[in-house]
Amino acid sequence: MITQLYKALVLCSVMMLASCGNNNNEKTEEIVGSEEHHSTSSEQESKFNAQNVFNTLPDRRLVLKLIEENKIDYNPDFLNDPTAVNKYTVEYLKALNLGIYGSDLSIASSFDQTQESMVFLKCVNILATNLGVNSAFDQRMFDRISANDNHKDSVLEIVTDAFRKVDEILKNNHRPATSAIILSGCWIEGLYVSCRIGQDVDAAPVIKTILEQKESLKNLIVMLESVQLENSSQFVLDDLRGLYQTFEATGSVTSFDKKAIEKITEKISALRNAIVSGAPNKA
Repeated sequence: MITQLYKALVLCSVMMLASCGNNNNEKTEEIVGSEEHHSTSSEQESKFNAQNVFNTLPDRRLVLKLIEENKIDYNPDFLNDPTAVNKYTVEYLKALNLGIYGSDLSIASSFDQTQESMVFLKCVNILATNLGVNSAFDQRMFDRISANDNHKDSVLEIVTDAFRKVDEILKNNHRPATSAIILSGCWIEGLYVSCRIGQDVDAAPVIKTILEQKESLKNLIVMLESVQLENSSQFVLDDLRGLYQTFEATGSVTSFDKKAIEKITEKISALRNAIVSGAPNKA
């Protein structure tokens, strides 16, 4: 029961990763190969590596199935405070927290939290507007969600489509770094929630699942390295590299208890909390 509960929450918290880009290999290859988009080699590499990240993530339908079968309760304490949205005033923090709120939106939607889903959707819309990608969250999209609010899978697909559109807009406008930063925010929130659960339940299958996120982290780092990050957001890549070293150091553990993820939890919590605070004090 604990294992299934944990897996459901982990899958929920990371599923939005696939929404931030093209989670279909054929579609990705089509975009990369199209002259119409005039992509630079850096943008092409970013798309390829983003697909590697997406390929390590679970299917949305499995998330919904696990939630329904295990009657998992919604815990809003793990998510970012919606009232904090207006304190993100610089672009990289807007992008990171757009990813974080996007992940939180997925979690709320998966748990049938319609009212909270709309609150997180408003946060996403505010940040998307500030980043110039609000066309992905137009009135038609809101109407579709209202019409499907009793169908979790449909709502998640609508949200997924919107984030795919965000990714396309940014990359077509030669802003792959912003897209990569949004994806990073999604991943960071996912691991943060996972570690919170792992520390609480202290079960071997839970800890093992957390340690399995090493591969998606590796691909995320490769993707970030392929784009030109601003100095202000370089700390994200630096911290994720440090986190990967921590994963490496725990790779040979034989006892899967919460001690095995203590340092991982410390590092991801410090990074995530710095991002949502709006004042990471990183240069």
